[in-house]
Amino acid sequence: MTNYKELIKSFNKEDFTEHRVNLHIHSTYSDGKGNFSDLIKQAKEKGYKNIAISDHNTVNGYIENEIPEYVIPAVEFDVWCGYVFLHLLGYGIDVNNKELQSFCAKNKRETEWDIIRIFAKRDIKKLIKAIHNAGGIAVLAHPACCWALNHERFVKKLISYGLDGIEVYYPYKRHRGIIKFATAHHIEKIADKFNLIKTGGTDLHDYIL
Repeated sequence: MTNYKELIKSFNKEDFTEHRVNLHIHSTYSDGKGNFSDLIKQAKEKGYKNIAISDHNTVNGYIENEIPEYVIPAVEFDVWCGYVFLHLLGYGIDVNNKELQSFCAKNKRETEWDIIRIFAKRDIKKLIKAIHNAGGIAVLAHPACCWALNHERFVKKLISYGLDGIEVYYPYKRHRGIIKFATAHHIEKIADKFNLIKTGGTDLHDYIL
């Protein structure tokens, strides 16, 4: 059985920036345009070492498709922590874990409509515990976009709930390149200070990797 935590810890900056690893991809199972199995095939053809398709609030893509070894099972949950709305990535999860599945979307709209997803009522502490109980690690996605007054204090609070990692190698494009509250360099310093696992990905929503 793959130790996904150690695998992800082994990735370095070049793996993410030179397109050898992409751990933030969306498919048509949530709000992406690309077919789940097509994206997996593309990754192999393009020579990726590892990818993770992290659809919003659903693991159905993993349940309904054949998954090769280079694909890390993942999900991206919408959740609030106090006044801060955030996206929490779960990596290396057992997608059949019932506790984790209880946090998943009950219908397709909860995987793709922003106006519905922002009203998510998941408990952040219980969600992180569920990710751990499903054998996974909990990672804060695109943290510079979180509306936190103090990012270091915010991350420290999440660590107290069990946060394992933080998305450092992430291209802040489109609206996220404009509406952000910290720099990527500052986020990396926070990750280093608290010895968090550093992940990365493109947040792909298109047809092609």
